[in-house]
Amino acid sequence: MTRYEIRWHGRGGQGAVTASMILAMAAVYEGKYAQAFPEFGAERRGAPVRAYTRIDDEPIYTRAPILHPDVVVVLDPSLPKELYLEGVKDSTIFIINTKKGRDDIARELGVGKERVFTVDATRIALETLKVPIVNTAMVGALIGVLPLVKLENVERAVRETFGGRIAEANVVAIRKAYEEIRAGRVEVVG
Repeated sequence: MTRYEIRWHGRGGQGAVTASMILAMAAVYEGKYAQAFPEFGAERRGAPVRAYTRIDDEPIYTRAPILHPDVVVVLDPSLPKELYLEGVKDSTIFIINTKKGRDDIARELGVGKERVFTVDATRIALETLKVPIVNTAMVGALIGVLPLVKLENVERAVRETFGGRIAEANVVAIRKAYEEIRAGRVEVVG
């Protein structure tokens, strides 16, 4: 595995920071090096938030924000695309919470369809958690597209983070998003 740098985009209260930490925890369980950290603008609920996750087989010494991400995960489809298109590479993969299809989003972003993956994480969150907090569903979608860590290690990280019924509902959300991405509706990477 080479280094993967993931940039999460959401709004305050949607769990982007928690999602980045859960992914990093799962990577550490697998013996990888990982870091997760947030970047806040105006610290209020609903304000745009960025979070970062780095995963590598080698120690990670940089603490700088991820300017040129390998993966961009968008929790809130109402965010201006300029926020999450900033600094992307020709190879950046996009995983977006939306009801729209891959073709539509690829056209809107001006990128190839093979780099875009969509999942209706809001629907999944409402079905499983009864609230529109999409972070864990988006982690499930991410590892369904790019198997950076094993599903069972993500579930372990969620159980350690939340505990009890909340953890189990989040595990269901992760599995649903993971299975929807892997169900053949999209071609996964890796």
